[in-house]
Amino acid sequence: MTDTPTGKSIGRKSIRPTLKPRALMTDAPDIAGAWTAQIITLFPQAFPGVLGESLMGRALKDGLWQLQTFDLRDYGIGKHKNVDDTPAGGGAGMVLRADVLEAAIKDARAGAKGVMPILYLSPRGKRMDQAMMRGLAANTNGVTLLCGRFEGVDERVLEHFGIQEVSLGDFVMTGGELAAQALIDATVRLLPGVLGNADSAVEESFSNGLLEHPQYTKPAIWNDRPIPEVLQSGNHAKIAKWRQDMSEKITRERRPDLWDAHKKGGKIK
Repeated sequence: MTDTPTGKSIGRKSIRPTLKPRALMTDAPDIAGAWTAQIITLFPQAFPGVLGESLMGRALKDGLWQLQTFDLRDYGIGKHKNVDDTPAGGGAGMVLRADVLEAAIKDARAGAKGVMPILYLSPRGKRMDQAMMRGLAANTNGVTLLCGRFEGVDERVLEHFGIQEVSLGDFVMTGGELAAQALIDATVRLLPGVLGNADSAVEESFSNGLLEHPQYTKPAIWNDRPIPEVLQSGNHAKIAKWRQDMSEKITRERRPDLWDAHKKGGKIK
């Protein structure tokens, strides 16, 4: 094992619009001050994936954030690069080995700067929400994300490194890569300069404890369904009240848990 991180970095690059996201996967140097997502995974080729598209991809190319992947197979044991073994005590499936994970985590952490928590994508973790993403965007310099596979990871690794478990939802997936991409997307979009209109992050669902109001655009009439008259009135006070009323109505009907918290004055924090 080398003394320097072996992960692949994605940073600021001058690329042609026709290049696919994987063309960003290079050994580019770190971008000073950029929010950094480190991914420890058996499938580094899954990144950046959709994160290389649209606003997220543009922000990645422009150096507003950067992505580093660490291939667990590089730290595998023996000529076959084994990364897993059978569960202690018996049982189905395989578990990612502690020694393999340790080597990868140490490599990643050697390049971590500032406040960068280690998160493990796990169905038994704390469920992700907007408050978590706001905290990661505002209070950290990035994250190290451990993507599990098979039956999970050796528990001793979580304990030793003080890793926090986070979950995309109350369901089980085959690995943590999709959840990691979701977490990165939801966090990076809150970083300064990523969204074209900063107000977008203020007015959307969960920003004030309510779900977002309905949105409309042209044509004014579609399949005999017109845009609500108030939105075409030009009266900004009435429009604001309509949007607030609709946000409350939708939240009350679809998410009574959020509505109860809102009534108690407990905005999502």
